[in-house]
Amino acid sequence: MRRLTALLLASSLPFAATAQDAASEATRTAQAEIAGRLPLDDPRDEANVMRGKLAEIPGGVITDKNGKTVWDRRPYTFLNAKEAPDTVNPSLWRQARLDAVHGLFEVVPGKIWQVRGYDISVMTIIRGKSGWIIVDPLLSEEAAAASWKLFADTVEAKSGKLPIRAVIFSHSHSDHFGGVGGIVTPEQVKAQKIRIIAPHGFSEEATSENVLAGGAMGRRALYMFGAILPPGEKGQVDTGLGPKLSSGTVGYMEPTETVSEKGGTLTIDGLAFDFLDAGSTEAPSEFVFYIPAYKALHTTEVVTHTLHNVLTLRGAQVRDALHWSKVIDAMLLKWGGTAEVAMASHHWPTWGAGEVSSLLANQRDAYRYVHDRTLFLANRGATLHELADQTAEAPVQGRDFATRGYYGTLNHDMKAVYQRYFGWWDGNPANFNPLPPEQSAPKYVALAGGADKLLAAGRDALKAGDYRWAAELLNKLVFAQPDNKDARAALASAYDQMGYQAESGAWRNYYLAGAASLRGNAVDAATGNGQSRSFVSAIPTAVFFDALATRFDATKGSAVKGTFQFVLPDNKETVAVVVGGGVEFPRYGVTDPAPTATVTIDRKILDEAMMGRAQFPALIQSGAIKIDGDRMAFLSWFALHPPADPRFNVVVP
Repeated sequence: MRRLTALLLASSLPFAATAQDAASEATRTAQAEIAGRLPLDDPRDEANVMRGKLAEIPGGVITDKNGKTVWDRRPYTFLNAKEAPDTVNPSLWRQARLDAVHGLFEVVPGKIWQVRGYDISVMTIIRGKSGWIIVDPLLSEEAAAASWKLFADTVEAKSGKLPIRAVIFSHSHSDHFGGVGGIVTPEQVKAQKIRIIAPHGFSEEATSENVLAGGAMGRRALYMFGAILPPGEKGQVDTGLGPKLSSGTVGYMEPTETVSEKGGTLTIDGLAFDFLDAGSTEAPSEFVFYIPAYKALHTTEVVTHTLHNVLTLRGAQVRDALHWSKVIDAMLLKWGGTAEVAMASHHWPTWGAGEVSSLLANQRDAYRYVHDRTLFLANRGATLHELADQTAEAPVQGRDFATRGYYGTLNHDMKAVYQRYFGWWDGNPANFNPLPPEQSAPKYVALAGGADKLLAAGRDALKAGDYRWAAELLNKLVFAQPDNKDARAALASAYDQMGYQAESGAWRNYYLAGAASLRGNAVDAATGNGQSRSFVSAIPTAVFFDALATRFDATKGSAVKGTFQFVLPDNKETVAVVVGGGVEFPRYGVTDPAPTATVTIDRKILDEAMMGRAQFPALIQSGAIKIDGDRMAFLSWFALHPPADPRFNVVVP
């Protein structure tokens, strides 16, 4: 059995690698237009980014215990240039340069520090009465350990070594808890009574979000985060939310306590924290908090220095933009005018009571604009793709860089709101059940008068700078003739220019990764983060069996019928898997009275198999797995769960 969180591998295409295009005249014009209408020289963000810097990791290089690099900022020295090249949107260039600043920063003198620039996320350290309170220990254990060492070598070296009293997980996304093992061990938590504090619902959400759909999400994440692109002026420059993802080990630690949906005050190491629930905004399980003694507001990922995703390009459940705006307004009502600094789980802080209030008000208005304009137009008949094109950016986006679409965009956030209310269909019966692209593409080619004419039309659109139309035309030809090198090259050119023009780091990465795949330039084996035993062991057994059911080959197994009883003695858990009619239904906590076969396996052994460290045949032979009843029926059924190849195509059939 392959582990659920498989390595993310990019496609290896049988075409000779070719060079990317230069920025076209149309792209240079578009870059000049946005540079001309935005105050790119506004110095306030740069001043805030550099404020309080104390130290940095030389070169921004972090390695694991075996010397493998998990973080390296040296290839990004091209961002030292203040002026954007023609191949990068100048607004995104500004954001990337701000995100590129790395080191340890003092936020509130002697009280709060942040380590930034060593992952996509930010780690915050707060001084309690007798020790340290850590907020969001990054994505990977290696990055978190290096960040903590930087803090200890810089701050503790002067003030004296203090114990860690608590760790706060602000929300259920792994880039905010996965590095906890690099800060504390489970043994330390138990022996030193370290508090692990998280929002309600954290345990369920933290380990399950990417399990059921993890293969497809992971594949798309390669494109969204630019993991298959080299850094450079024509490659990956930033994600918009932060520099990039670290590539170390993702772990997990079970919270010792959670904050309820009612929020409220907790005293943590002698320091009062006022919590406000923010679940179902950026994450299903999330909170923000205020520290009255320091007049410091932690906005988590509800408010950052970008318009966020209402639906992330890698895939997720659609978020609630209306509720998101209301949570921000609740923050403004509760702490606006009082908070003197706002810091988040990404980007840099904002100082000054007036500035903090403006940040909150502007972010609130941006999400409300996304929501209300979508429904304003939808209720007048605009459909998924029409409404975004009919909407100018929100007025606030022209004056506040923190609301611009560096990660989420007005365009795809409005489409997400539409999807939340109306689903995937625009209401037009012609679009209810269209032909799949691989079937319709040859018909479009024939309608155009053949491949040569369609290719010529696509090239004409390229010359005219009409890149969206060029991509639409040429994508039909590539899906009809995947081996057509000229079509692939022309489509890649369209993606190049759209990527260069994109203000969103996620859009840029997706377009340029698509172009790289078409040219055969994608990295052959771009690996994702490895999950530690602590993370895999934390996946609820019920979720694991639900995920197993998604791998059941219903076509080959349509005639299979039976009940396979799983017993996990070490966890005292049982799961009865009922199979019939091409459906596999796990019943967690049920013991069937007459199963076809009973499989006894410790959960810790199951974890080994999930992580790819052990194989079922060997485990059966060794006795680690015991099968009673119809052994062959079980083995035949289990063989109907082939692993999905994570290298599936994205931009070609």
